[in-house]
Amino acid sequence: MQNFVFHNPTLIQFGEGSIGKLSKLLSSESKVLFVYGGGSIKSNGVYDQIKAQLENIDYIEFSGIEANPEYQTALRAIDLGRQHNVNFVLAVGGGSVADACKFIAAAIPYPDEPWDILCGTRVNQAIPVGCVLTLPATGSESNTSAVINRSELKQKKAFSSKFVQPQFAVLDPTVTYTLPKRQLINGVIDPFVHVIEQYLTYPVNAMVQDRFAEGIMKNLIELGPKVFEPNDYPTRANLMWNATQALNGLIGAGVPQDWSTHMIGHELTALYNIDHAATLAIILPRLLTTQKQQKREKLIQYAQRVWDLDLADEELMIEQAIDKTEAFFRSLGMKTRLSEYDVDETAPELVKNALIKNGYLQLGEHQDITPDVAANIVKQSL
Repeated sequence: MQNFVFHNPTLIQFGEGSIGKLSKLLSSESKVLFVYGGGSIKSNGVYDQIKAQLENIDYIEFSGIEANPEYQTALRAIDLGRQHNVNFVLAVGGGSVADACKFIAAAIPYPDEPWDILCGTRVNQAIPVGCVLTLPATGSESNTSAVINRSELKQKKAFSSKFVQPQFAVLDPTVTYTLPKRQLINGVIDPFVHVIEQYLTYPVNAMVQDRFAEGIMKNLIELGPKVFEPNDYPTRANLMWNATQALNGLIGAGVPQDWSTHMIGHELTALYNIDHAATLAIILPRLLTTQKQQKREKLIQYAQRVWDLDLADEELMIEQAIDKTEAFFRSLGMKTRLSEYDVDETAPELVKNALIKNGYLQLGEHQDITPDVAANIVKQSL
């Protein structure tokens, strides 16, 4: 196991009725920028609950954060926050709102061009962030990372800083009852691939991390078919908690990580506006096939422990594990080919050029996935 520091300071308020605890998590001295998305929180009752909790707190609202949070939209929120001298950002929504709010919180006190933050400038301060989660998927509610889209440049960039780690996250599984099927599918696949990125690399004898990762994946496989049942509290509660655990830092501590599926997927989202989780479902099976020798030992472990395969022919076992992964995605109703999104044969070259433009020249745990290799993976994914 590699050396590591693990520290996750996010307070989790979990369970039915948790939004009713929000006022106790906020200081009476707070000047809050209350940020949310397209307005679904107004139809499902969350908005009214939040307003009631903010009754004795000074706040200003900002709505309109997109499913892939846009840089230009975030700039308007940053301007609003500066105008009103806010000292706390409250994200109410899914991972996209949480990501946007992390960027907003870092950019409000930043003296220069906010785009610098997404281009590698170190974040040295941010105003505090809190999150009320309405869509389990990304784990952004209790980690340090965020991803922002800039459509006019066809770029999607990530940044990470301890200063934007949410102080608290409120997780009430009942708010997921009104989620559409598409978002529930994303909510299973996104955390599943988050685990894969931290697990399917090469062994370093990290027993706790491996078993936790395998447990989360097996949980998600079990939960997947059940998430469409209406008002199923046990299923939604377990989905929400598994998604948080998938990317809160624990299973990634002390182990090599990949993230090439995400980086390629980000380019597809920027180019074609395909849902983030959908790009992961498209790219992952082909990437695993391309990298199966580099990932051989962990793929065998994955086949045995997650998919309960025990075959004398190890190559066949690896192939079946990859096939079962894609079949799992499709069983939920997720498309796993670019052609199903009307993406044509120009995609490999476009992704290759985008990776080069953005400086992503060596991806993966071995840094051996070049833009050319990525282009071949995209080609195989058509």
